[in-house]
Amino acid sequence: MFNQRILFASRKMAHALAFLLFLATVTAQDAWITPGDNLVVEGIPKIPASLVEEVRRYTKGRGAEILSWHPTRREMLIATFFGAVAQIHQVKFPGGARTQLTFSDDRPTSGVSYQPTTGDYFIFRKDVGGDQNYQIYRYDLASANITRLTDGKSQNSTGVWSNKGDRIVYSSTRRTGKDTDLYIVNPQNPQTDRLLAPLQGGGWMAMDWSPDDRKILVREFISINESYLWLFDVATGEKTLLTPKDSNKSSFSDAHFRKDGKGIYVVTDRDSEFRRLVFFDFATRQYKFLTNHINWDVYEFEPSPDGRLLAVVANEAGFTVLHLLNAVTGREKPLGKKLNGVYDIHWRPNSPELGFSRDSARDGGDAYSLNTRTNKIERWTFSETGGLDTSNFVEPELIHWKSFDERPMSGFLYRPPTRFTGRRPVIIDIHGGPEGQFQPYFLGQQNYFLNELGVALLFPNIRGSSGYGKSFLKLDDGLRREDAYKDIGALLDWIKTRPDLDPDRVMVTGTSYGGHMVLVTATRYPDRIRCAIDSVGPSNLVTFLEHTAGYRQDLRRVEYGDERDPAVRAFLQRIAPLNNAAKVTKPLFVVQGQNDPAVPPSESEQMIQAVRKNGVPVWYLMAKDEGHGFFKKPNQDFRFYATVAFVKEYLLK
Repeated sequence: MFNQRILFASRKMAHALAFLLFLATVTAQDAWITPGDNLVVEGIPKIPASLVEEVRRYTKGRGAEILSWHPTRREMLIATFFGAVAQIHQVKFPGGARTQLTFSDDRPTSGVSYQPTTGDYFIFRKDVGGDQNYQIYRYDLASANITRLTDGKSQNSTGVWSNKGDRIVYSSTRRTGKDTDLYIVNPQNPQTDRLLAPLQGGGWMAMDWSPDDRKILVREFISINESYLWLFDVATGEKTLLTPKDSNKSSFSDAHFRKDGKGIYVVTDRDSEFRRLVFFDFATRQYKFLTNHINWDVYEFEPSPDGRLLAVVANEAGFTVLHLLNAVTGREKPLGKKLNGVYDIHWRPNSPELGFSRDSARDGGDAYSLNTRTNKIERWTFSETGGLDTSNFVEPELIHWKSFDERPMSGFLYRPPTRFTGRRPVIIDIHGGPEGQFQPYFLGQQNYFLNELGVALLFPNIRGSSGYGKSFLKLDDGLRREDAYKDIGALLDWIKTRPDLDPDRVMVTGTSYGGHMVLVTATRYPDRIRCAIDSVGPSNLVTFLEHTAGYRQDLRRVEYGDERDPAVRAFLQRIAPLNNAAKVTKPLFVVQGQNDPAVPPSESEQMIQAVRKNGVPVWYLMAKDEGHGFFKKPNQDFRFYATVAFVKEYLLK
């Protein structure tokens, strides 16, 4: 969860020190912004330094999110921007000062958790330059020393603590580079690291330890629609299948042992369109459904320390809503008021207090706690908004349109302030995944387009998006990929019906799979857009599948189809934006990280070379020190300045 939110945070947070560092690169004589040596800039005209001041307030805000509670003291670790990237801070009471603990200039951290009995240290993950080869580290609070626990080369998952706090279990690609085997280590002694079980496939992930620390609950992920749960013996590595491998393929996601060890709570879509929270009894092999009254996907959950309550976050029409349930009956415990925008829930050990992060269209994100006995809510962080009054920021409108096959689609529309009259230009921003979902969070820098330029922002959730049932999720799989492309064509038709939107001034943008959809739109509907911005998007699903990191290939083939099958390969080649690049007639801006293992730079570069033959403007921004997205503040800033310049030149003129 932290990786997904830190990507959103990386787009919207900033800090004054990083801003001042960036200003140092502005040349006084010519008053142009000078990109850093780490940036490759092609086709982008000089950007006036005056733009920095123009957008300044929209680049100086920051948010915060809870990472972990201390096991014996009422204090927490949070993530917040300070310097070039998000850092780990300690907060000792609600509203208290943020004490910075990490000082990395390279990448943000993830997988942060205190040692669960004494809290003398915590563990975290970090990669280098966006290569996604995450390493696990130990941070000793007394000395501030940081010790690497893993091999420094492979990709390693977040560590899951044993109940005694003497070991963590994690997955690693160390053995083959593709398979995610299970390892166990005592973080206080890296020499104890041992292979628990060699496995086949890139989707194995430890979820929880049994109360007696003799078994480990592990998920085998095949695709977003298919996964299985296993129990591994800690002493021998022997595994036992918990969930059946039958024709009723189901998804099993978040899972935890019940306090007595006689079963597990797990989120699954088995026998349902939506993901429900169930209790799975080991003795009877029966499921007891606890959230039938919530007709939406359960997003995440966590049992309370005493085992009596379940904190549940449900994804309700795109809004994340907190529920408290009786762990036996599933009956709701009244909260006093509905809590939307909740994510990253953490029970404080030996306490009725639940920590969580929260954001909204008017709130950039902060850490909170809820006393579940009294329903008292306390805010632990008060993040800056760059001097902006966000209380008047627009709330999104939930929109609906019908696609080519009459299937209903939905999304969120942010409309500019009423002082902007007439039909407004539109930026369509398509989420990645493709199994992702846009949710109405704080837009950060993007609020500049709304509030200062009067541009409407539209975020569609087309077929294949999560949150709308497993049937909807599967509608774009394999040979049905083009149906998702047509959803955007239908959205462009819908824009024409809106008296407040200008169908002649439309830009499309997106990241990862969203970037792929941008390239698709630029080739299929060039006469209906003004311009396009693609960030780390595949230009050909065949070459993408061939060159994405080995541990990702089989997982992605389930979604897109197996390019090694001649029929599938021919289909993917036919629909590839790269092979239709001659149809691109509108300006294109491409953003890429050089170290991206998910969507290699070759996907962007081959598209750029093809489109330049058309004689249309092509801007290219590549960061040598980034991977799948920009995480460093100076890089984010230059990208934002270039984006504003692109929008002004090609959407608004």
